[in-house]
Amino acid sequence: MNLLSTATSEDERRRAAPVAVLPVGSFEQHGAFLPLATDSVVACAIAERITAAYDLFLLPPVTISCSHEHSAWPGTVSISHTTLTAMINDVFTSLRRSGVERLALVNGHGGNYVLSNIVQEANAAGPVMTLFPARDDWNAARQAAGLTSDGHADMHAGELEVSLLRHVAPEMLRPGVETSDHQADDRNLLLVHGMAGYTKSGVIGMPSAGTADKGRMILDSLVDTFKAHLDALTATG
Repeated sequence: MNLLSTATSEDERRRAAPVAVLPVGSFEQHGAFLPLATDSVVACAIAERITAAYDLFLLPPVTISCSHEHSAWPGTVSISHTTLTAMINDVFTSLRRSGVERLALVNGHGGNYVLSNIVQEANAAGPVMTLFPARDDWNAARQAAGLTSDGHADMHAGELEVSLLRHVAPEMLRPGVETSDHQADDRNLLLVHGMAGYTKSGVIGMPSAGTADKGRMILDSLVDTFKAHLDALTATG
């Protein structure tokens, strides 16, 4: 997979895509066996697949976002929610100047709560932006791929993320996947204590259950469920 599009200006002139796709990842700890860039890799993998399937305009990723809950671990870098909001709004403004009136945000980091507010505000006068995958999209992908864990138990650096990286970038995985499962289902004060209040390793989930086949089926499902988002942005009348 490519983290950056290799398209030229002429490619995009020919494509004249009605929707641009912006991957939003993060740079944060994912245990000892997944890279800091995991969420960016995930967002780019999803964005790459859906832009290829629907012939859309693939943008370069936002690779640092709101990862403050992971600040106890070395390597984690965050920006403020106001900075992320400004970046998204600036990108959208620039796209509209060049004639692209719709934007799909592909979010790879669950802690980017502010993206929901950005999309809500953008759509106040009509559908121009979507946030993907939504919770239902992830749930459908988990079911389609036969994941053994749900989205609550498998919160971070678990079965889903390991499966996706085993499929798209297996060379990025380090030793420790099979021995790092950790459960912390009661996380009511996560926003107060951060991840460090619930895990020493940085993992909450079942990484040992991740497989490349599951990763492939997750992406296949997400390509299918994105169609509803695209239809909502491009419907006329």
